[in-house]
Amino acid sequence: MSDNIERIKTLIIGSGPAGYTAAIYAARADLKPVVYTGMEPGGQLTTTTEVDNFPGYPEGIDGPTMMMQLQKQAERFGTEVRIGMITAVEFSNKVGGIHKVTVDDSKQIEAETIIISTGATAKYLNIPSEQKLRGGGVSACAVCDGFFYKKQDVAIVGAGDTAAEEASYLANICNKVTMLVRKDEMRASKAMQRRVKSLPNVEIRFNTEVDEVLGDQVVEGLRMVNNITGEKDDIAITGLFIAIGHKPNTDIFAGQLDMDETGYLITKGKSTKTNLPGVFACGDSQDKEYRQAITAAGTGCMAALDAERYLASIEMPETV
Repeated sequence: MSDNIERIKTLIIGSGPAGYTAAIYAARADLKPVVYTGMEPGGQLTTTTEVDNFPGYPEGIDGPTMMMQLQKQAERFGTEVRIGMITAVEFSNKVGGIHKVTVDDSKQIEAETIIISTGATAKYLNIPSEQKLRGGGVSACAVCDGFFYKKQDVAIVGAGDTAAEEASYLANICNKVTMLVRKDEMRASKAMQRRVKSLPNVEIRFNTEVDEVLGDQVVEGLRMVNNITGEKDDIAITGLFIAIGHKPNTDIFAGQLDMDETGYLITKGKSTKTNLPGVFACGDSQDKEYRQAITAAGTGCMAALDAERYLASIEMPETV
């Protein structure tokens, strides 16, 4: 093997709850994991101000602190965490095969097992006022952050099943929910539409889009625009939830790993196994249903256990 190609036992691509949990379990199993953090070290939780629904934190914890603690826990058991981006992959399709990856378009690595925890990125409207107030009342996860707006007026943008489900969730805890639907009908299933429309404190505004999020440091209101008439209207709200979908960060694996039409990696049964031996996927890169920190951590644990069992089941080539 060339001197400039590094061989490692377990490579974890991506950080966050899934990646760091996989690292903790892999390190304790002596798999000598190396984590490459990707473009967003710590994942989506680093943009979250408060995490109140992760078990073990009775007083809550802010997202960046939680991720630093998970990283330190992983490093305590011998995980090596590196800042860097995996820019190319060449997976083996053979049991016991060696997988090749490129870091930052330069460094070459060979790995006996790979755990993918690249996560997914929430889609935003990408208007300046929205981006300015992310973390100040603008959120892409009602289940994560809705509690902070209990008995308050909020708005949600979206028209699919996820938006309808989150609107229903918010309606249970908030005073009023204004739902903005860009077209003249919702994309959600008929059952979900009936459910949302039956809620007395949910107002659905069709043909309506966000013109501007109002507020300096935190969300104070919303300026809406009717995309048919051009008429604008302001409402007072304290929270704005964007529910227009997520994009899994899996483009680099296209053509090698099985994925659904939206890019989520497909795993086998209740495992984290992909269609290629020795390659495992966890967290939001393969979960489009739950997308919670605790479920991501759970699948990270599963991926490390699957990798350990895979390595134990084959006769690995000698490493140097």
